[in-house]
Amino acid sequence: MTVATKPITAEDLLAMGDIGRCELVRGEIVMMSPAGAEHGDVAGEVFRLIANYVKQRRLGKTYAAETGFKIIRSPDTVRAPDAAFVRAARVPKKRQQGYFDGPPDLAIEVVSPGDTLSEALAKIDEWLTAGTISVWLIDPQNRTIDVYRPGGQVIRHRDSDVLKDEPTLPGFELPLTDLFPKD
Repeated sequence: MTVATKPITAEDLLAMGDIGRCELVRGEIVMMSPAGAEHGDVAGEVFRLIANYVKQRRLGKTYAAETGFKIIRSPDTVRAPDAAFVRAARVPKKRQQGYFDGPPDLAIEVVSPGDTLSEALAKIDEWLTAGTISVWLIDPQNRTIDVYRPGGQVIRHRDSDVLKDEPTLPGFELPLTDLFPKD
């Protein structure tokens, strides 16, 4: 006899407290191992660069790794990018206690050695379907950043390129050499 279990909601997950690093995907908890040092270094650096830029220009809010965004309901999906940006017009006036309701305007995912391309592309598709304007997939091993946008547009940046993400972050420029310095 099979016993059916009902999907976990975003509210259920939040009420569980600290159960470890995880995301909620279509009502099911997906556990994730802690990120490695290179992953954390790259994610931290890109967050710092964007956060400084956004704060100086009062463009909105940046959110650090592990911030949950409710992007799908019934069954619920709560994803946590490695860094995120939300435009000022969409930032709630009061601080929220739970997960951010809706997608960020920019979601940044850093590839870890154990990640598969199909998993990364599925997550990117979820972000874009939910309304995210740009998703950056940063691959430290290959020293690339792929920028995904709605409609299937993908822009690859590498080596000495300068990433410019208009219209998501107007005027922002990221020389890849700042993120991936030559050894």
